[in-house]
Amino acid sequence: MKKTLLFTAIAFSFILAASPLAVAAPATGSSSDFNYIPQDVYQLASTHSITATPGFNPLTFCSSPNSTLVCYSPAFIRSAYNFPSDLTGAGQTIVIVDAYGSPTIASDLALFDTTFGIAPPPSFTIICPAGGCPTPSYTSLNPLGPFGWSIETSLDVEYSHAMAPGAKIVLDVASSPGGNAINVAESKVIPMFPGAIMSQSFGIPEYLIHNNNAQVMQAVQNYQAAVANHWTVFASAGDSGATNGIATPNALFPSSDPLVTAVGGTMGDPYPGGLAAGSCPSSGSCTPSGYGGEQVWNEPTYTAASGGAPSLLFGVPGYQQGLGLSSRATPDVSYNAAVNGGVLVVWSACPSCIGATGPVFFVVGGTSAGSPQWAAIAALADQAAGHPLGELNPSIYAIGRSPTVYASSFHDITVGDNKLTGTGFGYSAAAGWDDASGWGTPNVANLIPYLVSPP
Repeated sequence: MKKTLLFTAIAFSFILAASPLAVAAPATGSSSDFNYIPQDVYQLASTHSITATPGFNPLTFCSSPNSTLVCYSPAFIRSAYNFPSDLTGAGQTIVIVDAYGSPTIASDLALFDTTFGIAPPPSFTIICPAGGCPTPSYTSLNPLGPFGWSIETSLDVEYSHAMAPGAKIVLDVASSPGGNAINVAESKVIPMFPGAIMSQSFGIPEYLIHNNNAQVMQAVQNYQAAVANHWTVFASAGDSGATNGIATPNALFPSSDPLVTAVGGTMGDPYPGGLAAGSCPSSGSCTPSGYGGEQVWNEPTYTAASGGAPSLLFGVPGYQQGLGLSSRATPDVSYNAAVNGGVLVVWSACPSCIGATGPVFFVVGGTSAGSPQWAAIAALADQAAGHPLGELNPSIYAIGRSPTVYASSFHDITVGDNKLTGTGFGYSAAAGWDDASGWGTPNVANLIPYLVSPP
């Protein structure tokens, strides 16, 4: 019988939230450090090792008799969201920020590319913290520890590359998920790559931090420096619904920073699958054939739902004026985040830890999946523009306020809500912008010209 492992950072976040000192260790003065949480939910497809041979079909890992999963290859996602064939992100740089990294990420990316027929990136650079990249133990399968972050690293690197195969990829490794460690890693890399695009597939509920926290203020200064350096910055909006497991709606930081584009989650409508027409196995076809439909990501089976809520820290930015908000609210945009309907990720950091003998596939969802792929979209737009576009939120909201342009550039999500199972509150999707899905998901080929020249 096939072995399956199911992991979610959500369950651990609830446990830690019940004891805030577990994630907010005392520091000096009035500030306290905190640990960012990777915003992914993942399931092992099989312990069978990947062998990328001619005729090999990765989707068989999800369509086998013992599997009830729907999963997607990069080709399905590209087809569903209408990625253009004439843009690759050439000349652009995508910076992925992750804690701990993964000792096998270079070989995992190479196997991923071989498996899915993707050319290697022009360059793949790993920036290590002072003293070198961590060499952590994987004896614990904790999704908040090195094990979980290694899967996050594979997801981020592989799918930012898959959607912008001509872009340079930089992995910026922090020594730990602590706010200070992430800040140090980001402050180091921002001056190194002018005009780059940053993806952050992590966050912490705002109720666990406060606005005079030294780590928050340093992060804010990093984003200011990034925008001044013509960077575009993305972050995941969260996997724990509108309230992050408590009674009060609150956003996830750093996605709530006004200079950051917050990426929420969707899933197929119908679910599972549904996002990509021609999806396998439900239709019996493994040929991608365009867009299906979407609703707000909310998977009770995985105790997960898209983040999205008013911020407790930031006022209403100029681009959100007129929406009837009392503070900055997330998300700004969305992307597929389903687990049953997730993407296939190659991972080999510690096969023996999960009873495997070589590289395996994880099926990964969460708003972590959207941040690196939106970073790839920004790389395509920068290539089309011939220069870095920098902060994108003003352009995204200008597109949203132009009905004709909006209808062609986004899939407006009007079904579903982000009320997490076991909590008492969530936001429903509605026409136009909403707290559950932002402006929706991209029709990439149509969107890019308007990111370059907003209405």
